Amino acid sequence: MNVTWKTCVRVGISVFILYLCIFYWQNAAGILAALLGAVTPLFLGCAIAYFVNILMSLYESHFFISSNRTFVQKSRRPVCMVLAFATLLAIMVLVVCLVVPQLSSCIQLLLSALPGVMESLTNGIEKLNILPENVMESLSAVDWQTRIGEVLKSVISGLGNVMGILGAMISTVLSGVVTIFMAVIFAIYLLAGKEKLGQQSKRLMCRYMSKNLYEKCIHFLTVLNACFRNYIVGQCTEAVILGLLCMGGMFLLRLPYAAMVGALIAFTALIPVAGAYIGAGVGAFMILTVSPGKAVVFLIFIVVLQQLEGNLIYPRVVGSSIGLPALWVLAAVTVGGGIMGIGGMLLGVPIAATAYQLLREDVYRSPRVEISVDK
Repeated sequence: MNVTWKTCVRVGISVFILYLCIFYWQNAAGILAALLGAVTPLFLGCAIAYFVNILMSLYESHFFISSNRTFVQKSRRPVCMVLAFATLLAIMVLVVCLVVPQLSSCIQLLLSALPGVMESLTNGIEKLNILPENVMESLSAVDWQTRIGEVLKSVISGLGNVMGILGAMISTVLSGVVTIFMAVIFAIYLLAGKEKLGQQSKRLMCRYMSKNLYEKCIHFLTVLNACFRNYIVGQCTEAVILGLLCMGGMFLLRLPYAAMVGALIAFTALIPVAGAYIGAGVGAFMILTVSPGKAVVFLIFIVVLQQLEGNLIYPRVVGSSIGLPALWVLAAVTVGGGIMGIGGMLLGVPIAATAYQLLREDVYRSPRVEISVDK
């Protein structure tokens, strides 16, 4: 092996940078955190552009195809982009308008009914005679309406400096709004020139990579994109199916808030496997304010529906859309959730599907070896 002076310089620089990172790790971590904070809008914009591009590509493949007019051809991209953003925004607004007002009214109803529930519970315990007389006398003498009001006042007064909290909240909200605004602007630029950006990226890769490495990278990115795209489409399809089944079952069982809970279940079902349970908890809380018995019926129904969804619908709909067997879909969700929580659940399935497809291609491309088994 021939060692050139360029190789020695590269090794020396790498070792020196590693030395600086080890002995000045706190400063390096601070610089890295600042860089990550600066590029967060760009990463968020890439994610937004990827999701919006799925809808935009769908609209572009169906609208204005038969027209050959120059104006129509030039307006196809901005019109479809606006339609894609409007569709996503309309879905989010619909879910919020269905869930938030009724959830707020349920909380108010629960707080207003809580004193009466506590008094009824105290009378029931007194009739059962399971507590000492002095304890029951203390419970009976309690004015629950006044006590609950005092608890709420103490919680509010214990929040500290209201102005300081309000200032911090405003600062956080403004920072988040600016980040989202910059991310959306960056996503619009990406979507408007995605073909040109793709060609430029390929030129850079072709210039600084060998032909073999370039082809492998392009194939890997193609498989990764196909898996993520099919996973997102399959996950949204599965969420719609689950929401419709939940709403239909609640109508048949005559449970309250059927449309609203169905929309909530569909929205939270975008989180694989565990998302429906999150929506079920909120839905059960809301039904509890109407009838505890119906809340129990709803919980039993949602457990049965979730078992059906987790073992039949989800592996077949999502697994078939990305070419991953049902067993590995469940394994990817379990391992991803254990490592990174909800984010791991969302990313585990498409990453596992990419690895599965690449491994399968490599196995079938390799020459077969005959293995003899002694009987």
